[in-house]
Amino acid sequence: MKEWWVQVGLLGVPLLAVYLHIPPPQLSPALRSWKSSGSFFTYKDLNIFYRDSTGAVGSSDVVVLLHGFPTSSYDWSKIWEGLTQRFHRVIALDFLGFGFSDKPRPHGYSIFEQASIVEGLLRHLGLRHQRINLLSHDYGDTVAQELLHRDDVVVLVSHGRCRFHLDLIAQVSMAPGANSRLCSTSNSRLCSTSNSRLCCSWSLCNNGFFFSVLQYINQRKKHRERWVGALMSTSVPLHLIYGPLDPVNPHPEFLQLYKKVLPMSTVSVLDDHISHYPQLEDPTGFLNAYLNFINSF
Repeated sequence: MKEWWVQVGLLGVPLLAVYLHIPPPQLSPALRSWKSSGSFFTYKDLNIFYRDSTGAVGSSDVVVLLHGFPTSSYDWSKIWEGLTQRFHRVIALDFLGFGFSDKPRPHGYSIFEQASIVEGLLRHLGLRHQRINLLSHDYGDTVAQELLHRDDVVVLVSHGRCRFHLDLIAQVSMAPGANSRLCSTSNSRLCSTSNSRLCCSWSLCNNGFFFSVLQYINQRKKHRERWVGALMSTSVPLHLIYGPLDPVNPHPEFLQLYKKVLPMSTVSVLDDHISHYPQLEDPTGFLNAYLNFINSF
């Protein structure tokens, strides 16, 4: 009798082949609308999807939204209209490998490249030298930390000019081994909202470079001092919007650690039933918390 693993292999290979050739699902009407309302710009021959809405009259404030893993800019859909009532420009992109942006293979996806893509988008929109508010979540937190590090370098050179407010939905991991990635936002839990899950591109979930994109976790460990240091040393205002039911960052241990590491940051704690995607689970509470922070300056 053949070894059991040989039998499993003989059965598994054709099943895997069939799985990899399943066509992608049709976009929902909401996602089709989201895509049609956006545009693409080119970064090093790669097509990057973004949305740019003009909002509040009389305001010059700009907010850039950085989504998490493994979703897309659609994560911000429930608060988009509310943001346009406060900001002159509301901008979000799909990171390379996510959503409607290109997904090159093979490719060494890195946080550094994603940060450079954000900078490329700001140049494309003529906003590179304007003060920007960053609102980030999950994977986007690390991109924001890299942008903050780069901006701190600019601040030193230009004698105090600061272009960013960093409005951070930081996930300080309380999982085993957290000391090696403190404040490095290691949560990668799937959102339970069906429309948001659809934003995880079929190619990302289905064709193997899911694991290429996941290298950001190792990058967080490797560059911990750079990215955590950016948070700890910055003079830019920081704010945490936290859902107490977040399974990776349990309450109250998470908040205790966060406040210890970043005592200068302000914090908004949402209702007890809010988890890892507060902007989707409680868009009103989330938006109010964010605007209260913004309006405090």
